[in-house]
Amino acid sequence: MYYVISLVIFFLLICLRQVNAYQRGVMFTMGRFTGIKNPGWRIVMPVFQSMTKVDMRVKAVDVPEQKAITKDNISVGVNAVIFYRVSDASKAILEVENFYYAVSQLAQTTMRNIVGGVELDELLSQRESISQKIKELVDLATDQWGVKVDNVELKDIALPADMERVIAKQAEAEREKRAVIIKAEGEVISAENMAKAADMMSKAPGALHLRTLQSINDISSDQSNTVIFAVPVEVLRAFESFTKMVEKKDVGR
Repeated sequence: MYYVISLVIFFLLICLRQVNAYQRGVMFTMGRFTGIKNPGWRIVMPVFQSMTKVDMRVKAVDVPEQKAITKDNISVGVNAVIFYRVSDASKAILEVENFYYAVSQLAQTTMRNIVGGVELDELLSQRESISQKIKELVDLATDQWGVKVDNVELKDIALPADMERVIAKQAEAEREKRAVIIKAEGEVISAENMAKAADMMSKAPGALHLRTLQSINDISSDQSNTVIFAVPVEVLRAFESFTKMVEKKDVGR
């Protein structure tokens, strides 16, 4: 009796397989697919049955740097990371030999094709849209393998050294352009304000004299400055009127 119990226990230990919560078991009986085993302890008959465990968790795969030529004939190196998970364990085993390797190779090829169809400026400024295109194409191709692509992110874009210098010069030129435009706009605003101030002062009697005295007071606060007093136009006009009056009197005599 003890011998029989020991034999049964030994047989169960040989047949017992554990499927973890994050796994699914793909069962084969005499070479034929017979179903998916959920997490727990499962009996697998030796010789007649076999079970392949598939990890259902999200996987992050680093896509190695790929050399590609953009649409405007510039050589770049691009690498990315792809996040995917197995949605159908049976397809992942039955439809493709090694879905880990297959997804990586497909991502590399798709990335080179997408980069070759865009220009460098678009590649640098629209990473999100390009990543979305790669994700859609890879997800479409891997759907028949039971693999769902969650996200694709471009990690780095390597440019030739001479191209980096050209881009730096372009960025510097753009900054200088903005600086010149801002300065010109400031000059226009300053000129408009000065014109308004001059118009207001010309309409107010004595405003120019007060402004002149205020300027002289500001300058005289620093004794190192030499002040050259300019006679206002109104004073000169007054002298001119006085001269004309004297000339008229002389003519009358």
